[in-house]
Amino acid sequence: MVTFEEFLAMALSLPGAEQQPTWEIETLRVRSKIFAMGSPEGGSVSVKASKEDQAELLAAEPEVFSYPGYVGRHGWIGIRLDRIDPDELRELLTEAWRRTAPARMVREFDAATNG
Repeated sequence: MVTFEEFLAMALSLPGAEQQPTWEIETLRVRSKIFAMGSPEGGSVSVKASKEDQAELLAAEPEVFSYPGYVGRHGWIGIRLDRIDPDELRELLTEAWRRTAPARMVREFDAATNG
C-alpha cells in the first residue's frame, strides 16, 4: 500500500519534477509535460505508459491496474494505491518520467544512478 503523499514524494524525487494543480487534480510534470496525476481523495493515480505496458499490466493484475478515462487511449495506466507495491510504483513512475523528460535529462539521470 502507498499513500498519496508517498506517491507525490516518489514523483517529486525525480529530476526536474514539479507538482501543479490542474483540473482539480495534482499533476506531476517535467518541463511542463505531465507524467503522472491523481487526487488525494481518489485512491488511485494515473501514470504515463506505453500501450504495450498498459495491456500487460491490465492483463496481469486487474485488481491493481485499470484503464483511466480520457488518457487511457494514449497508454496511461490507472493504479490503485491501496494495492500497489511501493517498489513497483517507483519503477512505473520512473518509466513515466523517462517517457516525458528531455533525452539529455534522462542520460544524466542514468549516469548518476548507474555509475
